[in-house]
Amino acid sequence: MNEGFETLAIHAGQEADPHTGAVVPPIYAVSTYKQDGVGGLRAGYEYSRSANPTRTALEECLAAVEGGARGLAFASGLAAEDTLLRTVCAPGDHVLIPDDAYGGTFRLFAKVLERWGVSYDPVPLGDVDAVRAAVRPETKVIWVETPTNPLLGIADIAALASVAHDAGALLVVDNTFASPYLQQPVALGADVVVHSTTKYVGGHSDVVGGALVAASAELGERLAYHQNAMGAVAGPFDAWLTLRGLKTLAVRMERHCDNAERVVELLASHPKVTQVLYPGLPEHPGHEVAAKQMRRFGGMVSFRVAGGEEAAVAVCDRAKLFTLGESLGGVESLIEHPGRMTHASAAGSPLEVPGDLVRLSVGIETVEDLLADLTQALG
Repeated sequence: MNEGFETLAIHAGQEADPHTGAVVPPIYAVSTYKQDGVGGLRAGYEYSRSANPTRTALEECLAAVEGGARGLAFASGLAAEDTLLRTVCAPGDHVLIPDDAYGGTFRLFAKVLERWGVSYDPVPLGDVDAVRAAVRPETKVIWVETPTNPLLGIADIAALASVAHDAGALLVVDNTFASPYLQQPVALGADVVVHSTTKYVGGHSDVVGGALVAASAELGERLAYHQNAMGAVAGPFDAWLTLRGLKTLAVRMERHCDNAERVVELLASHPKVTQVLYPGLPEHPGHEVAAKQMRRFGGMVSFRVAGGEEAAVAVCDRAKLFTLGESLGGVESLIEHPGRMTHASAAGSPLEVPGDLVRLSVGIETVEDLLADLTQALG
């Protein structure tokens, strides 16, 4: 039986407790487990860095909703990224990354992995020919964000999967902005899906976490080995909170999308906005691809402000209902200036973002209140 997304999010990996009938997986706040003799493990559990029943429930659910073979939960999105890259790359290898990648991802490549001997090149992922031309014999990974953070660029996952596999490389898709509800990279050919579960999956700005979902069991086993060896795992309470958020992802994403579309309408007609970046707009260069591979266009909106950087900063400062803060994907609306906040680490690099850019994470509040706040913030 092929169950729907909402059913999987609520039930996958979450059978009722066999002893009590509890319908929610318990928080197994435990570090070690009694063994039935030397090497006699009960249900495969020996030590909670290696596996924990609460984390297992989350990992099985993540794999189910992404359509992958193995899910793995981490302490943060960057912990998941670091574990993945140290599993599939070695010194001397090469990675292609988006030319507007998330600042934390760029920092990981530029300040950590490059010192370890892994090189990288930024490339416009919306241009498949440019990606193909940038592939080297030592390229092991094509790293995709779609939509990208913060410029909302769109990459054709299926086309890039073909490029990667022709080159003997892996296609990794950061699906954080879209969420598993709006986009299914594994079905489009991705080898690994990455999430900051802090964002839409958790959905309530109350837990930090990350995840990997591998398309194949073999790669999943390799990643699980490194997850245990490197140790940056999600704790049981964090896993429990993330799993609770995942149950309502579908209904939340519908409201995020509804509200974002209304916000885009306002911004597109405002005289102090010079450009709106949103893949749902027909004039967006990635609109057709996004319409093909996404269920809807998401809750993230970026826009550029007339008057330059100081004007953009002033809009962020004047917002009241939109909270000035980093992160995204929570039920509350957030506003930020990427150049000085989330993407400050990319300043002076080829990935530097425009100073007049403002990024919104549109929440699920009453949309008329959001529109009124943006109107007053724009002045």
